[in-house]
Amino acid sequence: MDHDDNGGEEDFSKMLDGSLAESDKAMAVGDRVKAEILAVGGEDAIVALGPGKEGVVAAVELAGRKTGERVDLFVTSVRPSETRLSIHPTDKNVAQDLLVAYESHRPVEGRVVETCKGGVRVSVRGKSAFCPISQLDLKRVETGAEFVGKMFAFRITEWGEEGRNVVVSRRKLLEEDQARAAHEFFAKNPDGSVVEGKVARLEKFGAFIELLPGVEGLAHISELAWSRVQSPADLLTVGQAVAVKILKRETAEGRLKISLSIKQATEKPAASPAVPVVDPWAKYAAGQVLEGKITRKEPYGLFIQLEPGVVGLLHQSKTAEREDFRLEKQKVGDLLQVQIGEVKLADRRISLDLPRDPNEGDWKNHQESGAVPESPLAASLRAALAKKQARG
Repeated sequence: MDHDDNGGEEDFSKMLDGSLAESDKAMAVGDRVKAEILAVGGEDAIVALGPGKEGVVAAVELAGRKTGERVDLFVTSVRPSETRLSIHPTDKNVAQDLLVAYESHRPVEGRVVETCKGGVRVSVRGKSAFCPISQLDLKRVETGAEFVGKMFAFRITEWGEEGRNVVVSRRKLLEEDQARAAHEFFAKNPDGSVVEGKVARLEKFGAFIELLPGVEGLAHISELAWSRVQSPADLLTVGQAVAVKILKRETAEGRLKISLSIKQATEKPAASPAVPVVDPWAKYAAGQVLEGKITRKEPYGLFIQLEPGVVGLLHQSKTAEREDFRLEKQKVGDLLQVQIGEVKLADRRISLDLPRDPNEGDWKNHQESGAVPESPLAASLRAALAKKQARG
């Protein structure tokens, strides 16, 4: 019994010594403490920091709290006569938190305050940081003015001068999000899968198809259709939804390259004996007059699309005799009436002319021969006379 009493006295003594040691420990600005509210009145509130030690907090910060309640506080100043605290972290606390975020690669929230040379100023928990213009977004940003006043998540990429020189990047996080989304997408859609995409832009050599935000693949011009294609613009428009087959993925120079096919996303047209395959070039013959669209303009003439995949050339020499026609005034995309001049089926080439007045040649011939066009009445009398002579 005596042994147990002595043990209890020793434990109490240790606790008391520890408590006194804690109370004797000098506090410093930035320390985090848990304090008990002793009294709230006037402008200040009194809190207990430990045995025989008290602190002062602005009463407005503890509004709505009750005496006896314990609160988390931060030491803001230490004087021989007074220790002041606040529910808000100090610059030192913020700097410590941001340093931890930098070392652990944890994102932080920040508000873009203003534009500056080379980028924008970002307020991160009250501390000023710099974000280069190239690190604001995945796409090109000109001034960054459209970001001012908005909150974003950032990654701290540089930390110096104890937090006085902080550089952040939004692009890093967006690239990580994009990489995760792409990984999940291709885990569900491996090579050979048919997926839906959107035409992002057109080039002479093919079409770039957006599979998900920020992830594009290339459908080469040879993979746009089963028939021959002169220009991707003949078949597709920017923003158009298309089905594509994922052919291959590879990483080159640190970037993911994706090869796609629009034609392989559909079945290849089968050649059926009952339905003969018609060569679209074969239906054009010299003399035909039809309307086409100007798809390309060169100094030597105009390329006119008669139908998707069929383009003819109106050479500038074929327009010289037409005083009312000016080659330089024609624009790509305009519709123009043309006449088939010559078709070279094997070479897939069509020469075009400007159409003539169908009666122009006959009138010229009559003028040259001195003949006068026969009237309908004269023609009728001549036919009746011929019929009578045949009976006689």
